[in-house]
Order: sequence, then C-alpha cells, then structure tokens
Amino acid sequence: MKSKFNIKEILNMSTKEIIYSIILITIGCAIYSCGINAFIIPNKFATGGIAGVSIIINYLTQIPTGNSNFVLNAILLVIGWHFLEKRTLIFTAYTLVVISVFLNIIHPTPFISDNILIAAAAGGILTGTGMGIIIIGNGTTAGSDIIAMIMKKYLGIGFAAGVMICDALVMIFSSFVIGIEKMIVTTILLFISTQVIAFLTEGLNRKKSMIIITDKPNEISDMILAGINRGVTVLKGYGYYTKADKEVLYIVVNSYQIMTAQRQILKIDPHAFISIMDTYQVIGQGFTFFNPDNRNKDFFLR
Repeated sequence: MKSKFNIKEILNMSTKEIIYSIILITIGCAIYSCGINAFIIPNKFATGGIAGVSIIINYLTQIPTGNSNFVLNAILLVIGWHFLEKRTLIFTAYTLVVISVFLNIIHPTPFISDNILIAAAAGGILTGTGMGIIIIGNGTTAGSDIIAMIMKKYLGIGFAAGVMICDALVMIFSSFVIGIEKMIVTTILLFISTQVIAFLTEGLNRKKSMIIITDKPNEISDMILAGINRGVTVLKGYGYYTKADKEVLYIVVNSYQIMTAQRQILKIDPHAFISIMDTYQVIGQGFTFFNPDNRNKDFFLR
C-alpha cells in the first residue's frame, strides 16, 4: 500500500494559504537580505542570532554570509527539528534556503553615510520589515530560537531568556571584531528592527484596556457609553479585604481616550480603583476594520 505525501494535510492549510505564505516569506527574505547587504555589512555593523555569527565570519574570512548562514542554521535545524511543529519546520526550512540564497545573490548598492545612525536606522527598518513579513508568512529563521528551546529543556532557562542570552553572546563576541562604537550603534539598529517586527506582527491596532473597581458602576458605565462611545463589560467580583461583592468594569479604548476616561472616572468616583494595560490587538465590533458587522465600515471604505 503506497502512502501519499500530502503537503496540504501536513501543513493543515489550503493551497491558497500555502501560496500566500510562500510569497510572503520570499518577499520577506528579499527585503531582509537587502537590509543586510546594503546597510549592515557595508557599514561593518553586526546583528544578533546566527545571522550575526555569519556576518562576523564574513568579516574575518570573507566566506559569503549566505553560505555560513545556511550551514550553521541547517546544523541547528537537524539538531532541534523535533522542537518544531511540522508546519513551522517546513516553512523554516524553506526560509533558510531562500534567505541563504538571497544573501549571496542580492547585492544592492551599498549605502555608506557619514552619519552612521542614518545607516543603522535604515538597516534596522529593512531587516525588521523583512523579518516581520517572514513571521506573518509562518516562517522563522531557526537559529537562536532552536538554541533557546534546547536550553529550556535541558537547563531550565526560559525561552525569552535563552534567546536573549544567545543574542548577548553574539553581540559580545562581535564587539571584539567591529569595535565598541559600532556595537553601540548596532544595539540601536536591533532596537529599531525589533520595534518594526512588533509593529508588523502585533498589528496596528494597539489599544488600552481598563479594569475599574468602583462603588458607582452604573454612573461610570453611562459616562463611558455616552461620553467616550465605548462598550462596557460588567464582571462580578468579590473584595477579599472588604468581604463585599463588587461589580468590575472592563473597557477597551484607544490610546488617545485613556486620559479622558481616567479623569471622568475619578470625577465620578474619586476612590475608584483603575488598572490600565497595553492591549496589542483588538478584534471585534468597533475596533476591527473589516469586521463584516462593523457599522462604520462603509465610512472607512469610501
């Protein structure tokens, strides 16, 4: 009996979704490679992860960045493939091949500026954009992520801490090659890159959520509905210290509405307890741009 290899079943994705991911990953790899070859390498900057190791190897030996990036990541992928789910494994392998090829064949005109901060900012924006698009397309670049997973399993180190340790070690080693000044600028570059990645992957829909504990839930709810034009969810709470039942209000507002809401709430109840948290993405009525039930969608789509 012959077993059939069905990529759609393995990935649990439709043909359109697979093509969409492949296109996004390919575009992301091209943009990322442009950032590396146009801004980072010509200005002797560094970066984190295995890409950073590959760049330093290039500085020291002139071995093409794509070659060392492929070999090092392939070794890690072989060692840690069982840490990845099948979909991530397949798209990561595709990303590895494409990004390694592009690093060797895409060579835009090098941008070398008298102001290295401009080059760092541009490099951070391009590499961050490329990585963000790769992530949106279900791809990863393996590298530090796999090392962090191994550290978590065998050393008990948290995943985020593991990635940070890997990147820190790469940066420390890089400082001996590119110098302290370039390393400081590289830190700025990486900060910009991570912000761009967060901007792309976490959405443009960042909001603030508020939890309000008050003795005047009705008055505050009416104010939020009428004055701020936001919905209110009423939760049942219990104050352990006071041994009394409480109504807890939960609302989500735009960032520019937070101060108005806070002032109005405290005006109604000066003793209200308010907790304000960042909300990276909101999906639902009143917030989601293309929600089919959004009564304001006709206005935005004109």
